[in-house]
Amino acid sequence: MNQNREQIIVRTSYVGIAVNILLAAFKAIVGLASHSIAVVLDAVNNLSDALSSVITILGAKLAGKKPDRKHPLGHGRIEYISAMIVSAIVLYAGITSLVESVKKIIEPDEVSYTTISLVIIGVAVVAKILLGRYVKAKGESVGSGALVASGTDAMSDAILSFAVLVTALVYTFTGISLEAYVGVIISIFIIKAGIEMISDTISDILGKRADEEVSKTIKNLLVEEPEVLGAYDLFLHNYGPDRNYGSVHLELPESMTVREVDTLTRKVQAKIYKETGVIMTGVGVYSHNSDGEAGEIRNKVQKIVMDHDWALQMHGFYLDMDAKDMRFDVVMSFDIDQHEGLDILYKEVGEAFPDYKLHIAPDIDITD
Repeated sequence: MNQNREQIIVRTSYVGIAVNILLAAFKAIVGLASHSIAVVLDAVNNLSDALSSVITILGAKLAGKKPDRKHPLGHGRIEYISAMIVSAIVLYAGITSLVESVKKIIEPDEVSYTTISLVIIGVAVVAKILLGRYVKAKGESVGSGALVASGTDAMSDAILSFAVLVTALVYTFTGISLEAYVGVIISIFIIKAGIEMISDTISDILGKRADEEVSKTIKNLLVEEPEVLGAYDLFLHNYGPDRNYGSVHLELPESMTVREVDTLTRKVQAKIYKETGVIMTGVGVYSHNSDGEAGEIRNKVQKIVMDHDWALQMHGFYLDMDAKDMRFDVVMSFDIDQHEGLDILYKEVGEAFPDYKLHIAPDIDITD
């Protein structure tokens, strides 16, 4: 699967390189011949796209290396680094284009277009649209952020190339030159795309909230098992495309034996991997005994906890009535400091049940 994914990324990138180099060459000739800064900048933009595709290929090749002792979880995150480099190239191209455009506003050049040059620009618009749709579709099919970014950038380039074509037509028929001003607009779009690409890649590197559909699918697969009374604390860790690991806590009846728990955890690990591709590296358990008097106390504690807006969920409740020991976990929102939240809960629950020793664990709102 990973090898096939790498091949798709590489082949798609080769297509992007070939198309962008051809477009850059033709636009550069047209731009220099007609003294059009807008066309020249459009050519530079195509050249930066070709370079981006080269980096995407290198990133895919390096990310596809097998795990080793030094990197036991593989090299998949290298793709995020390559995506960051691509983003930086796009941003640099935008900034330099903006500088050159401003210079041309201050000191404008006389421009002149031929019919052939207008046709070339028009063909470039169509080529960019087709390339953008192709690259983005391939990127989405294999989960490549770098390809999706390149495809999206190509679609934006098509709009900018169309603006260049309109500018050329306006000058041809009216004599009004908007070259440098369109160059500024192109530059701003390129800068905006670069910043957005950097922001998205930084989110991937830092670790962002797991996909809602994936997390809910995993929880649904878990609670389908008759022994599972609840699935909580689902953590998903990403080490590059198609390299996802996770851990979770299951609430199980306290009467289950270690053998039964072992059988169940192995079963759900296999099921989740088959259905989602996520490797569950850890399955912890909560012991459930909230029946009778213990259940009544649990309901009272839950009301105390959930009366706070920042308390999103209470789970893992266990009451040892003989030892007078009470423990549970609380998922807190990011609106409150966890230490402050714990102080409040220890105080309020402790006052309601002074005879019990409390153990409250704070959990992070990390998945839906």
